[in-house]
Amino acid sequence: MSTLLPSLGAGLVFGLALAAPPGPMNAVIAEESVVRGWAAGARAGLGAMSADALFFVLAALGLVAFVEQFPTVQAVMVGAGGVLMLYFAYGAAQETDTTFREAADPDEDSAGFTKAFVLALTNPYQILFWLTIGVGLLETGTVDVLAHTPYLGASLSNLLIVETGSPALILGFFGGIALWVTGFPAALVAAEQRVDSFAPAVAAVSAVVLGGFGVVFIWDAVQSLVFTWDAVRALVSIWDAVRSLVL
Repeated sequence: MSTLLPSLGAGLVFGLALAAPPGPMNAVIAEESVVRGWAAGARAGLGAMSADALFFVLAALGLVAFVEQFPTVQAVMVGAGGVLMLYFAYGAAQETDTTFREAADPDEDSAGFTKAFVLALTNPYQILFWLTIGVGLLETGTVDVLAHTPYLGASLSNLLIVETGSPALILGFFGGIALWVTGFPAALVAAEQRVDSFAPAVAAVSAVVLGGFGVVFIWDAVQSLVFTWDAVRALVSIWDAVRSLVL
């Protein structure tokens, strides 16, 4: 009981620290929130969170670590994520002349969940997290919670170190993510209702963020695939040289 609340609290902070920084997933949540409303934004956030839950299950089964052994598969996933981000960036750019009150088709609300879920499955940041830190949450040990905060980790290291392997830590972690993906859309909708130009501005920023990350991820995937192919050709050359010497 003495470690339950600290573990829950640490997990909550960990989840918030990882979910809050700007990035492609928050760009999708922001766009859905200001264009289609809080429910659509929350659904998009839950789509991203569902991907984390799936990664958690795969990590528990050891399948996430298995993927780490195949760099080519990782590179293809990163490239696919980059292409999806460019596609969603185009969609966000088309909505820069839309306001929340003008948002039309309520049937499109549910598309945000699918969009965020699919994008999260190919998001290199989430994949890398569950290949490294996420797997460690399941094992007995310690984790420097704030050191893994995107962009600020180096300056926050050693401020909050907790024991891992606790169900309370995992519960708090997903609780922190849930708090962000419901609270962030609410804050955006409240701001949009006060400023008419807020929705177009958020859609434009979302398009830029998604497009920028898309280009970076595609470039990273291309470099990884070229490196892998060069390594394969080098191994083939070595094999041919060895065969010629033996024969």
